[in-house]
Amino acid sequence: MKKNLLTVVTLVLVLVNLVLTLLITMTIVPEVKQANALITKICSAIDLDLESGSATSNANIPVEQIELVEIGEENMTINLKPDGDGKTHVALIKVTLSLNNTAEDFDDVKAQTEAKKKLIEGKIFDIVSSYTMDELQGNQAAVREDLLENLQQMFGTDTIIDVTFSSVQYQ
Repeated sequence: MKKNLLTVVTLVLVLVNLVLTLLITMTIVPEVKQANALITKICSAIDLDLESGSATSNANIPVEQIELVEIGEENMTINLKPDGDGKTHVALIKVTLSLNNTAEDFDDVKAQTEAKKKLIEGKIFDIVSSYTMDELQGNQAAVREDLLENLQQMFGTDTIIDVTFSSVQYQ
C-alpha cells in the first residue's frame, strides 16, 4: 500500500509540473519573441548607422582620389542665430567640398557643383544660420556633418565625401 501511495503522489507531482511548464511556456515565450524582435531591430538600426557613417567618411579614401571644389570666390558672410545676448553675430566662412574622383558619377557631380554653386551657397546659408555662434565655435564638426548630409541628399550621391571650412571667422 505504501508503494502505491508513493506512485500516486509522484504521478500527481509530475502532472502539476507539466501543467506549470505549459503555463510558463504559453505566457513567457511570446514575450521573449517580442523582445528578441525588438533587439534585432535595434541592432540592425545601429549597424545601418555605423555603416552609413563609414561609407561617407573619407578616412578610407586615399588623397589621390580626392578632388576639391571651392564654393564661392571669397568668404561668405552668414548671419547666425541669435543666442540671447542681444548682439547680432556673423560668421565669415569659406567652404570647400571634397569629391571622390573614383566614384561612378564623379564627372556629373563635379559639373553640377560647378554649375550650381549659388544653390549650394544657399544651402550653406540655411544650415549655418540655424546655429548660434557658440554652437558653431563649439562643434564645427557637427555643422560640417549636417552640411555633408544635406548636400549628399541634394545631389543624391555619396560622391561628396567631406565639407571643409577652409577659413572661419566669427564676429
